[in-house]
Amino acid sequence: MITEKISKQKADLIVGIQWGDEGKGKIVDLLAKNYDIVVRYQGGHNAGHTIVVDGKKIALHLIPSGVLNPNAINIIGNGVVISPEALIRELPQFGDMSGKLFISDSAHMILEHHILIDQAKEKARGKNAIGTTGRGIGPAYSDKIGRNGFKISMLRDIKNLELEILNYINQNNELLKSLNIELDVSNLSGKLELYKKELGKYIIDTRNYLWNALKNNKRILLEGAQGTMLDIDHGTYPFVTSSSTVSAGACIGTGLNPKDIGNVIGIVKAYTTRVGNGPFPTEDFGIDGETMRKNGHEFGTTTGRPRRCGWFDAVLVKSAVRLNGCDSLSIMKLDVLDGFEKIKVCIAYKLSDGTEIDYLPTDNLDNLEPIYREFNGWTGSKGIKIFDELPENAKIYLREIEKLVETKISLISTSPERDDTITI
Repeated sequence: MITEKISKQKADLIVGIQWGDEGKGKIVDLLAKNYDIVVRYQGGHNAGHTIVVDGKKIALHLIPSGVLNPNAINIIGNGVVISPEALIRELPQFGDMSGKLFISDSAHMILEHHILIDQAKEKARGKNAIGTTGRGIGPAYSDKIGRNGFKISMLRDIKNLELEILNYINQNNELLKSLNIELDVSNLSGKLELYKKELGKYIIDTRNYLWNALKNNKRILLEGAQGTMLDIDHGTYPFVTSSSTVSAGACIGTGLNPKDIGNVIGIVKAYTTRVGNGPFPTEDFGIDGETMRKNGHEFGTTTGRPRRCGWFDAVLVKSAVRLNGCDSLSIMKLDVLDGFEKIKVCIAYKLSDGTEIDYLPTDNLDNLEPIYREFNGWTGSKGIKIFDELPENAKIYLREIEKLVETKISLISTSPERDDTITI
């Protein structure tokens, strides 16, 4: 006898489609009111989401972007690497988070030696530096994969954790010496006790929590930290982050399975930016790129570093949309393009031998020359909340982007403010 299939709730997913900094924080904050649970599934405090409410900027680094929704539970998933000190610094601005925040007991910690190793290795790379934030994310993920990591659940037994850390330091003594790293472990026990005191009450089995939540028809929203092109497998390697930033990474970083995923919403800027080194085919080195940086306040939330800016790359976005299985796109910072006489969109690439391609290759992006289509510019998009009230040239631009990337646009942001958003 074949029983009738029981329908169940699915988790929706927000994913960055470019090199990060697309504006995921605003969208998660905007949508969070419709969800019971918001989950961060990868990255560390190298990421930053800036949310603007009533003119006030709130910077998030580890806490999920649903924190401003008074009814949402916020979960830091197992795929995140957590700096206890960074999280402890971030928590006070939100008051008492008891019952509002949970941390996966399988998430790994970033400890002092991870940060020092990260900074020393980046310095040693010299001209070949990747452009990391130096926050210890890479070494923490390396230790996790190498089975030498420290899960946050280990805070439950401080004495054993202290012995494990000291043993790790002894085993890696030669590496630390080669990098001129000296660790002060005189107050190690005190630090670990502080971590346990401040964070212990939040640590639970979040995988089982999420399974039960879906079983009980709770609405869940998943968010990543960085963008698709920084994915460890599918990004512009080696100038990438150390985790799976794409939609598939949400399953790894939460314990949900592919059948648990519902709508996938891709987030893109109306132009393109990236932080750090690495290929960037549509980067503009002239006045247009500088204008985007100035108008868009393009400086890193976490580092303050100026972002590299350039034109919208439809070839890259189309590839990332396919990779992530996006059902729709949210276009961010449309208003930043106000005032440009001409606006460019990359529709294909030219290789060094003159061959033209309309797809994103998996390697040698440094040798790509963008082929552009020009659009007439506009003014007056800032703060618009209805699509039909946008300048005509802005509407033409958006409709052509839909055609080029073969995905519908469901939302358009016209300023940093939460309410300055067009829903289509």
